Amino acid sequence: MSTSAARSAHLSGIVPVIINAGAGNPHVDKRVETLTDLFIAGGLRVDVRLASSGEELDSLMRAAVAERPRLLVAAGGDGTISTAAAAFVDSDTVLGVLPFGTLNHFAKDLGIPLELEEAVGNIIDGQSISVDVGEVNGKVFINNSSLGLYPDMVRDRERQQTRLGRGKWRSLVWASIAAFRRYPFLTVRLEVEGTKRVLVTPLVFIGNNEYTMEGFDIGARACIDAGRLSIYIVKKEGRAALLRLSLEALIGRLKQARDFEALTATDFIIDTRHQQLLVATDGEVQRMKTPLHYRTRPKSLRVIVPHALP
Repeated sequence: MSTSAARSAHLSGIVPVIINAGAGNPHVDKRVETLTDLFIAGGLRVDVRLASSGEELDSLMRAAVAERPRLLVAAGGDGTISTAAAAFVDSDTVLGVLPFGTLNHFAKDLGIPLELEEAVGNIIDGQSISVDVGEVNGKVFINNSSLGLYPDMVRDRERQQTRLGRGKWRSLVWASIAAFRRYPFLTVRLEVEGTKRVLVTPLVFIGNNEYTMEGFDIGARACIDAGRLSIYIVKKEGRAALLRLSLEALIGRLKQARDFEALTATDFIIDTRHQQLLVATDGEVQRMKTPLHYRTRPKSLRVIVPHALP
């Protein structure tokens, strides 16, 4: 989307800006005032709408879908952007991203600036491209999904936050310790391109396109439009080996042949002996009925990114 295209969205109506007020954003009122001024200075009129909960965020997105805007701006972390993506996938609406979260993986992988003024400038002056999303049993994700150890840790973290009033990071530490003590194994039946396998693993990680899993750039993606899902299966070993793997991931010393198996596919099925399974998608955990059907939806989401350097 060029500058003229962004402003044409403005000429056809006021641009909705939906902000997750709880996405690592303690000074939301000041940010609203600042970003409104920045958009006005760039020639765009905006209607800022604040969501104070996940339910309110979903409601605001549904209302925005009914408006069929040419441009919608979502401000928040990866979960917020994932909610927006699910609402506007396979539509004519272009998504502008204001990364207000803690990690902002989606914005980083697309080269979207993290600073507010530069991120607003990208929405005004950037270009529109089409990127892939992943899907599991109808649930859209922009970054990744996982089974096993990670969703178990997130569920425990949320319980500690709710019941014990602990902060997010403190709860995550205690949840991680508890998960290592339990060290749950997951037996999965994986069907990829007609081939069926049974695997026992503490963790299955599914990425929207391929992730860098070795070296110091671990966890990043070179592109989000190759039309593939990546599957990483951690090898079954003991607690000590899993702890070593976690530490080596932090310092960029993972080795695929030793630590995990990697595959890519456009779609695949994961089944277990359980009728339901905890599944994480972009950090959100929910129970899903098995089997789990994963598929890529190639170039189904339009998003504004910076112009490529000459």
